[in-house]
Amino acid sequence: MTAPRLMLLDSASLYFRAYFGVPESIKSPDGQPVNAVRGLLDFITRLVQDHRPDQLVACMDADWRPAWRVELIPTYKTHRVAEAAVAGEEEVPDTLAPQVPVIEQVLDALGIARLGSPGYEADDVIGTLTARATGPVQIVTGDRDLFQLVDDARRITVLYPVKGVGNAQLIDEAALLEKYDVTGAEYADMAALRGDPSDGLPGVKGIGEKTAAQLIRTYGTLPAIRAAAADPLSKLTPARRKNILEAAPYLDVAPTVVRVATDAPLPDFDPALPKEPLDPMTLEALATQWGLGSSLERLVETLGA
Repeated sequence: MTAPRLMLLDSASLYFRAYFGVPESIKSPDGQPVNAVRGLLDFITRLVQDHRPDQLVACMDADWRPAWRVELIPTYKTHRVAEAAVAGEEEVPDTLAPQVPVIEQVLDALGIARLGSPGYEADDVIGTLTARATGPVQIVTGDRDLFQLVDDARRITVLYPVKGVGNAQLIDEAALLEKYDVTGAEYADMAALRGDPSDGLPGVKGIGEKTAAQLIRTYGTLPAIRAAAADPLSKLTPARRKNILEAAPYLDVAPTVVRVATDAPLPDFDPALPKEPLDPMTLEALATQWGLGSSLERLVETLGA
């Protein structure tokens, strides 16, 4: 029996892209913006048409800034915490936040699996489902952090939207080696060394993407690079050695923060791509209330096909 083809959606990444890619003039009958809702439905339609997965899971952020990551690196995502934002919620545009519950309701009525895990990000849900998968996996995300899961041997790839999901770049081992000179298994070590200002990760002073990749090519792993820095006979330059040694407190914890979890607790769920809506009456009511029109009709037709 052929193993099912699993597609995992980094939902927030996609509805953010839909929100900024579809005009806010797309509104419900009572005048509320539904551009993110309709844009995401169009994305899913295109993904199912183009890639024909057997299983589809919309992975959600139950906690976009988990306490266990913040405890290790207090600056983790601090810049995203707006003073006016509700405690515990990521700052999102005022007209996007009300659309997220609508997205969730529509996915539930369609019967598309929607999954989060308390205390974990969507990335961790994706990492956990990927670790459990027995067949090929396509991860759809605009977040480079998930490149660390790419694994040709296990047929795990990333679809990285360039201009919408219809023009998504396929990220496999060859693509990673060409662009970053690292494999999927090495990507997290590179990311820890490089840092990421957008996530509040300082990285190691003087080490950018290319230098991090060079160090990995030379020494193999982050622990081996740190061992070289501690070895006075290694060929590291004095400045690089000094910067790596001074970054020890950061490097002690960075791998745990950067690497996606593969053991997030998940409830029982059915990942099978639905052929017809799970709750047609609720779906019809949502379609009428929010004016989802052709976007929802196309998705239902595509699922039925």
